Amino acid sequence: MTGPVLVVDDDMVSRHVLGQALAKAKLEYVAVGSGAEALAQIDRVHPAIVLLDLVMPQPDGYQILRILRARPETRDLPVVVLTALDADDEIARAFEAGADDFVRKPFKPVELVARVRGQLRLRTAMEQLGKKEKDAQVVLELTQALASNLDFRGILFTVVQRLAEVAKVDRVSIVLVRDQENVGYVVAASDDEQLRDLPIDLVKYPEIQQVLASNAPLVVEDAATHPLMEIVRTSKQGATFSSLCILPILYEAKPMGVLFLRSKQPGEFGGRELALCQTIASAMAIALRNARVLQSLRDQTQQVTVARFEAERRMRSLQRYADFFESSADGIVVLDPEGRLLFSNPKAREITGYDEGDLRGRRLGDIFASEEESLAHDLRAAFLKGTFPKDIDVRLKTKDGKSVIVNVNTASVLREEGAVLASFRDVTQQRAVEAELVNTKDFLQRVIDSSFDAIISCDMRGRVILFNRAAERIYGRSSQEVVGTDVRSLYPEGTAKKIMKAIRAGGGRIEDLKIEIIDGDGVAVPVSFAGALIMEGDTAVGSVGIFTDLREKMRMEQRLQQAQEQLLAQERQAIVAELAGAAAHELNQPLTSVRNYATLLRRLLDAGTPAFGAAEVIEGESERMAEIVRKIGKITKYETKSYVGKQKILDLDRASEEGVPVAVPVDVGEEEAPRSESRRASGDWTEVHPGSRPAPAGPRSERAPQRSERVAKPTEKERE
Repeated sequence: MTGPVLVVDDDMVSRHVLGQALAKAKLEYVAVGSGAEALAQIDRVHPAIVLLDLVMPQPDGYQILRILRARPETRDLPVVVLTALDADDEIARAFEAGADDFVRKPFKPVELVARVRGQLRLRTAMEQLGKKEKDAQVVLELTQALASNLDFRGILFTVVQRLAEVAKVDRVSIVLVRDQENVGYVVAASDDEQLRDLPIDLVKYPEIQQVLASNAPLVVEDAATHPLMEIVRTSKQGATFSSLCILPILYEAKPMGVLFLRSKQPGEFGGRELALCQTIASAMAIALRNARVLQSLRDQTQQVTVARFEAERRMRSLQRYADFFESSADGIVVLDPEGRLLFSNPKAREITGYDEGDLRGRRLGDIFASEEESLAHDLRAAFLKGTFPKDIDVRLKTKDGKSVIVNVNTASVLREEGAVLASFRDVTQQRAVEAELVNTKDFLQRVIDSSFDAIISCDMRGRVILFNRAAERIYGRSSQEVVGTDVRSLYPEGTAKKIMKAIRAGGGRIEDLKIEIIDGDGVAVPVSFAGALIMEGDTAVGSVGIFTDLREKMRMEQRLQQAQEQLLAQERQAIVAELAGAAAHELNQPLTSVRNYATLLRRLLDAGTPAFGAAEVIEGESERMAEIVRKIGKITKYETKSYVGKQKILDLDRASEEGVPVAVPVDVGEEEAPRSESRRASGDWTEVHPGSRPAPAGPRSERAPQRSERVAKPTEKERE
């Protein structure tokens, strides 16, 4: 509230009651008793609101309303009418005359004060709206001036002059600065139209330095006492202004300079005026930035004109390619930098399943599969940076919900408009085949790596391209070390050339070739080699070799040879032993007969006779020979029948007849011994040659059975 409440009522009592109600509400008021006095007081006190009684001597309340509404300075003055009339037509007449509200008499003070305060708030709001409207008009006026293509220096002077009027200050100036410099330039001042680019030392203006450092406004209400102005007060020039306000001119949060407001009278700067100046300062920053590049833009105008002419010429030459876009086997779309679809050719619509109307205006991410959302964002970011990705796979979502994989290439077109051209083709089946090939390759690689034989492949230049784990084991070298090297380094000198010659001579393949290779330590390793050429049609593109390490096989063959030699030696020893056993057997037969006959002779002859002595000699020598035969039998262990005691030897006669050795029992001294079952049971056995005969009958034949019975049982020595 900027003025008092004007009470207009011809009734003294009413004026008194109204005054008490207003005073109690702490509202300042002025009371008058006639319309003429009311008009005079309005021009004098400039009331904030009028409480007007309608029924008064002329001029009455209706006339006062018409006068107030007719005058421009009181057109918006709030008027609350007081009336004791109950007729609605009178109230309507009052509102038609210009009343803002009414209170019936007798009134309640609370209601009266509430209506007065309501009108005051409404007037305040209207005044603020009016000021904002005026400020907006000023801002519009000045920003339009700053954006115009007229002389920029003259525009800056107009701006600061208009700001000085609105802010009611003595001087407004614009000071611009450069990065990392202590010199500022006054480019415009409201009180000097001719001032241009006046350099000032910023060291002498600490207030400007503070604003540039903080990017925040500075208000100094009294320069005579403000500590920041000490350097100015102590200078020879001294302070010529009592109050000042400095507003930063910021472009992209960086200070370009300041808007400097100064007044010769100390006091506060209104918030409304400061807000208006700050708005103008922000608009000025953009204008100043544009002004800095204006000259360079003008210099480039000719180049742009030439470039545009060239672009138009190229567009005319490219017009004939429009049919190509329509008939292209690849999908082609045009996007704006935000990723919106501007154009699509028939193939693009066929791949995506959308028609032209569906695609136009859609964002790129709308047709991407959900898992490709981040890729769509990355593409838009790349377009805005001027980067155009190529050869990327994208999964699209067609109109019918299917998922397809397309390979996309992008390029810029119409750079001045920021359009992007994207071509793509459906590679769903191709990628599925590639994935299957990768799986097959991985499987084959595992098969190759699990092979026991070494597998080495190389191209036709001899560069190794495959070296499996078995090859690593045989050569003692890693695949990383060998792949990419010359295959000839894996063989002795000249061997690789001979192998390739043999493969070509064998019609492109060779098997079971015994060669030597060189391992990582330079040691020759014997291997069995099988190789072949790798063909593409009729052209050889490489070769593959399979190596089987022969070292273990050779060691096994060597051990087998040694075993065979040992077996042969044992067989020879067995033959010798068999022959010795056979010889012992053949000797045993006659020796047995000789010894038996000698024993019989010795028993038949008288002791002391020469014949008796000869018989003893024969018996002793045959016994010695029999001992030798027994030892031979023990050594050879080829015994199958007893000939002395428990010793048995091979029966060659039966073996030659039946093919197997057999044992034949013989009772010593008994002609019927071979057929005597009782003698077999008694265990009295000896060896008799199958062709030997029993002793002939003679004069002592009657005693023979007694002697035979006595000597038939062998001695302990004989049993051994």
